[in-house]
Amino acid sequence: MNLKVVCLNIWNGELLEAAVEFLLKEMADIVLAQEVFGSEDKGLEARYRSHQIIESKLGFYSHFAPTYRDFDHTNGKALRGNSVFSRFPIIDSQVTHLSIPYNETYRDVPGNFHKCPRNLQHVKIEAFSKEINVFNVHGPWDLDGDNFNDQRREMADVIMREIKDKPNIILGGDTNATPGNQAIKIIEGKLKNVFDGELKSTFNMRHKTAPGYATAVVDFIFISKDVKIIDKSCPDVDVSDHLPLIASLQIS
Repeated sequence: MNLKVVCLNIWNGELLEAAVEFLLKEMADIVLAQEVFGSEDKGLEARYRSHQIIESKLGFYSHFAPTYRDFDHTNGKALRGNSVFSRFPIIDSQVTHLSIPYNETYRDVPGNFHKCPRNLQHVKIEAFSKEINVFNVHGPWDLDGDNFNDQRREMADVIMREIKDKPNIILGGDTNATPGNQAIKIIEGKLKNVFDGELKSTFNMRHKTAPGYATAVVDFIFISKDVKIIDKSCPDVDVSDHLPLIASLQIS
């Protein structure tokens, strides 16, 4: 069984229309998205309803894992977090909060980014009588992607605990950590890095001014040993301030 996976930080829906158009064109089976807003309030701008809009446009099953309630832009009418969209049924789900749990007091302003709540989203997908364990993570923020701080250590520890003894694992997300970070090395001790050493950057430099982003890889897809890579790409498309990762995978 072959599956196509797209992993994309959608930049809080800043380029939502372009991102949706891209996802529709790619026709993936599973989409892992970070920086997603979720709200049922149709009076809000589309970007603050990105989970519901992507779900509707793709016509997929979905699961939303909020990290905090947004009071900076929506007066508490929207939540922000991670989303998984699947062509196949989602039969179970779990959300594990990292060092800073879900809360309604976080304010998304400069100086606070390192305090932003994060989680590891886990959904079980049933496809062709196979159970697939899909994990989606948005890692703790730190301008130094190599810094193996306590939050990144916990991210790695949580991932190691949650993937233990599970088959058919696909883990993706914006880790905010670079390949040389010990957190990534710990993950690579158990899972295969699909783009291992092949990427120069996972940022869209059309929307970045600091030159360091041009050589920063923070987005990853990892797989367990029972999953095989058929094809992979990181297209230079203008759909976010990050570049999407695409992997065609074989589940045996």
